[in-house]
Amino acid sequence: MSEWIREWSGYDPAAERLRESLCTLGNGYFATRGALPERRAGLVNYPGTYAAGCYNRLESAVAGRRVVNEDLVNLPNWLLLRFRLRRVEEEVWGPWFSPGSHPIIEHGHTLDLRRGTLTRSSRHRIDESAVLGVEQTRLVHMGEPHLAALRTVLTAEGWSGEIEVESAIDGAVMNGNVHRYRALDRHHLTRVRTGALEPHTVWLTCRTSSSDVSVALAARTTADSTDGGATASELRPAGHRAVHRLTVSVAPGRPVTVDKTVALFTSHDRAIGDPLGEAVDRVSAAATFPAVLDSHVTAWARLWRRADIQVPGEAGRILRFHLFHVLQTLSPHTADLDVGVPARGLHGEAYRGHVFWDELFVLPYLNLHLPEVSRSLLNYRHRRLPRACRAATAAGRAGAMYPWQSGSDGREESQRWHLNPASGRWLPDHSRLQHHVGSAIAYNVWQYCEATGDMEYLHTKGAEMLLQIARFWADLAAFDTGSGRYRIRGVVGPDEYHDGYPGAALPGLDDNAYTNVTAAWVLTRTLQLMRRLPAWRREELLDRLLLSADEVQGWEDISRRLRVPFHRGVISQFQGYDDLAELDWDAYRARYSSIRRLDRILEAEGDTVNRYKASKQADVLMLGYLFSPAELRHLFQRLGYDLDDDVWSRTVDYYLLRTSHGSTLSELVHGFVLARARRADAWQYVHEALNADVADIQGGTTGEGIHLGAMAGTLDLVQRGLTGLETREDALWLDPVPLPALSEYGFTMHYRGHWGVGVRRRGARLEISVPDSEQSPIRVVLADGAVTIAPGETRSLVLLGSRSILHDPAGQD
Repeated sequence: MSEWIREWSGYDPAAERLRESLCTLGNGYFATRGALPERRAGLVNYPGTYAAGCYNRLESAVAGRRVVNEDLVNLPNWLLLRFRLRRVEEEVWGPWFSPGSHPIIEHGHTLDLRRGTLTRSSRHRIDESAVLGVEQTRLVHMGEPHLAALRTVLTAEGWSGEIEVESAIDGAVMNGNVHRYRALDRHHLTRVRTGALEPHTVWLTCRTSSSDVSVALAARTTADSTDGGATASELRPAGHRAVHRLTVSVAPGRPVTVDKTVALFTSHDRAIGDPLGEAVDRVSAAATFPAVLDSHVTAWARLWRRADIQVPGEAGRILRFHLFHVLQTLSPHTADLDVGVPARGLHGEAYRGHVFWDELFVLPYLNLHLPEVSRSLLNYRHRRLPRACRAATAAGRAGAMYPWQSGSDGREESQRWHLNPASGRWLPDHSRLQHHVGSAIAYNVWQYCEATGDMEYLHTKGAEMLLQIARFWADLAAFDTGSGRYRIRGVVGPDEYHDGYPGAALPGLDDNAYTNVTAAWVLTRTLQLMRRLPAWRREELLDRLLLSADEVQGWEDISRRLRVPFHRGVISQFQGYDDLAELDWDAYRARYSSIRRLDRILEAEGDTVNRYKASKQADVLMLGYLFSPAELRHLFQRLGYDLDDDVWSRTVDYYLLRTSHGSTLSELVHGFVLARARRADAWQYVHEALNADVADIQGGTTGEGIHLGAMAGTLDLVQRGLTGLETREDALWLDPVPLPALSEYGFTMHYRGHWGVGVRRRGARLEISVPDSEQSPIRVVLADGAVTIAPGETRSLVLLGSRSILHDPAGQD
């Protein structure tokens, strides 16, 4: 396989849902899973289609309670296309073809990342002398966001007769991708109508049941062969399915080509009057399949030029695969939408399609490649700022309390109860106490503005979010006279396993180190911003947000005196962590094939992970992911703590031994941190992060949707982790670390008006090139000095010594 091609061979029912997720095609507006077109949803296959931001809310009875959940809606299945044959000597039609109807001689899928296409090739045995060959190529158009297309080529081998093709849009679908949600109401579509437009088009329209989003699809299907077109064609809209049947004569060696072109619109779309009319018009005007394919490939080529990353070997192939799925979820089309970062992409229904904090792992890459998409994703948060402020008020707090899980309108979508598949019990869910999502949003605002120089955004929408998030933290922090410090109580950190103290009546933890340090960072950066703002803008903001100058000034003390607990020379994950029992990790590894979800295992045994020093994923160590070593030391010094290399190294070692990696983000963060703290062990975790979805290391979860944050994080690991790249103080800061398994890499980025700034590393040499333009030179700060690179110049720097000190062979500084 080339660096742009991924292949799957054979038909394995147990692995189909995984392959379908990994073969999803999308364009940022909508995506369709890589299911076989002839199969409807069932236990093996699941042909889901999802439009970004299309949610619906349903009420269900769970564990004797009425609960409400909002879900990303599985839309009508446009992909459906099945076929059957009748040989010359036969009077009746045979069964519809599927993997179980006829023996499979050959079967495989090829995903072409460069072109954005999925090709399926199969050969089915009819009898000892007759075979039917099937080749299908599909696309979800990257240039025309409302279009998708499927070409099917059917070839008779050793027989003659007729093939009947049924092309349909199926509205009788539900959300059924996640088995553990089966107890919930999953029927989101209502008011299904179907119709036809002669000679080749059928259509279907429906609405979501509570959000009342109108959805319309139209499909144009044509057939052609060397002997002419279809001998019969019948449009049959009825009930929940719009069906078009075609009959085509076939002979050995004379392929039949069936082209299906589809348009999808919703009432969320701009500049349209009627989704159905727009869908019919768009599909009627669509070009032929070859022309549609050409324009689609051209659009992908433009996108790859902006975003590609080059790393040799298998790691590079996986990184590009990850980038492919990031771009299919968050493309330039996303900039026109009101959507956030869905944790599982547009690839499945896990987490109900909700938005968590995953933009924390996604935006660092997008900021330097697709900044207009980053800005749009931040706007999603800004539009929901009023809702976050109302949530804080309802909780008796000031400022903005962003929800841990978001969907359509910014209310808290975290479930109150969750099912433990290991025990079959429904348990209280306290994940809504992860208020650190607010710090993630503030961090993303700051990093975007540093990378792009978009001061207009920082001084307007960005400032409003920063101020309201800082205000929330300042109000939540309570002064403790005993310690002389401010404390934040009753929260849950990124670890997620620990949501309370053993035996406590109320959930929540005190002084979570990650929460407190990031809260201090938010307060510090917000104060810094307020000092930089023009006086008129500062006064305008304070007046608009009903903030007094005295209240803001009080944040200075809080930002310097938030408490960070320590024990035995390491940073404590939260107050009281050292009082928990040690877990017998070896015993649990011996008893279970996987202990990644240790919380479920212990609950099924009648125990609770709250009793033990055991983490699901990186918590304290997340600080080493967000901040460079120098910035992290400065943060702790500002809080009055000494964080030297020894303390941080002991902290890293301590939590490495006590983490089960129950999240795909965990190995990513550990690999990122270890690349600087303990380089010899970094590759083990980087390798796991790279293979998290490709090998489905979580044991079946990828079939419910890819892990978008982890995929994007591996790209960030190269772009930021290995280079030490920071964008701050109007400069690019670089402090590369050597990781032998990833000693070569290259990427281009968009930095403050410069398109195509190149960064290349080969062995001990780092090359930085700035394309010719009218822009100002770029200042690059290195460990041993700084260089200024003018447009049109390339600077080659040599890495010297274990501390990665950079030496410029030209002697310039």
